[in-house]
Amino acid sequence: MIKRTPGGCVPWLSLPSELRNNGVVKYVGEASQEELATGERSTRNRVARSILDHGPSTVSELAGRLGLTQAAVRRHLDALAADSVVEPREKRVYGSRGRGRPAKVFALTDCGRDAFDQSYDQLAADALRWIARTAGGGAQGEAAVAAFARARIAAQAAAYHSAVDAADPDRRTEALAKALSTDGYAATARDAPNRLGEQLCQHHCPVAHVAEQFPQLCEAETEFFSQLLGTHVQRLATIAHGDGVCTTFIPRATAPTTHHASDSTAGRNPA
Repeated sequence: MIKRTPGGCVPWLSLPSELRNNGVVKYVGEASQEELATGERSTRNRVARSILDHGPSTVSELAGRLGLTQAAVRRHLDALAADSVVEPREKRVYGSRGRGRPAKVFALTDCGRDAFDQSYDQLAADALRWIARTAGGGAQGEAAVAAFARARIAAQAAAYHSAVDAADPDRRTEALAKALSTDGYAATARDAPNRLGEQLCQHHCPVAHVAEQFPQLCEAETEFFSQLLGTHVQRLATIAHGDGVCTTFIPRATAPTTHHASDSTAGRNPA
């Protein structure tokens, strides 16, 4: 399960992949046609990147580095500040301060730093490989990773239990989908084609790249859905496996059971 962004930051949407590795900042929402036509969005990325590379900067410093007018820099800074990417501060002065008001500089906020691509996926994968290796490798290593995946979900399970337990019996899957969407999974619930159950569809997976290497993450999530809904569930597709949507089949059950999703299907497409 994904945690909400620390500090209440708004989730960022990725820019095209050809830009993603250049450390560009990712903004909320869709760029307007005017922004796309004039390159406004690209220039704001350059302004934010310059602050990241050089530290808190004045309007004059940014204008000089980027070859822009100070008026243009101020306009972009206003937009970045409105998106909580940068914030104005007084310039720190070392030694004796001269006369006049201290110069104002613009610095990246915590949200602004988070807007740049990070190596979190690689860090997570490295950590899980270390867990597997330290546990002895092989089956023991896989079991250790699975135990971590279950513990990770258990630590965040309370909100999901509250949402599902408060729902009417025939709306529990829908309640789970709404709770998942709140945590960034863009989930929906719909009737399965055979009308014998429902499909829980997660259109986004924050850990997909890591789950490609460690399917235990998907398997633990599927087991959690089974326990939460009180019925056997079957994972039909996953983003980590290369599918467009993570899809879980949830049968209509008249009474709760203690069956869990099987390892043969959870996190992987059934053969």
